[in-house]
Amino acid sequence: MENEFTKHEIGYIKQYEKLGYTDSYHMVNGHLKSSNTEKEYSPNDITILKEHRYEGMSNPSDMSILYVLRTLDGGKGTLLTAYGPDADTDLFEFINAIPDENVKDENVLPPDAEK
Repeated sequence: MENEFTKHEIGYIKQYEKLGYTDSYHMVNGHLKSSNTEKEYSPNDITILKEHRYEGMSNPSDMSILYVLRTLDGGKGTLLTAYGPDADTDLFEFINAIPDENVKDENVLPPDAEK
């Protein structure tokens, strides 16, 4: 039985998609690439609006992080990746290179969605 207070990555992704965050991003040759448009972005082109961290219910070492992103040209989407021992070091170097002023902690979802 699913705990109504447990939030999973896919649940958040679906909520963000309803708000227009329909793109997804992945690392290619040192850049984030849009799955929708195939455009590639450098760290200066990205704003992190929110992040959500997760630990596996059955195995706490199964850790992931969901980034909610906006691109310089108006793209909106998410990036889901592992962190901890299974982290993609190239991706985290990219994330760390995003300028501090482009890292926010905005409440993008309605307040009741965070419960």
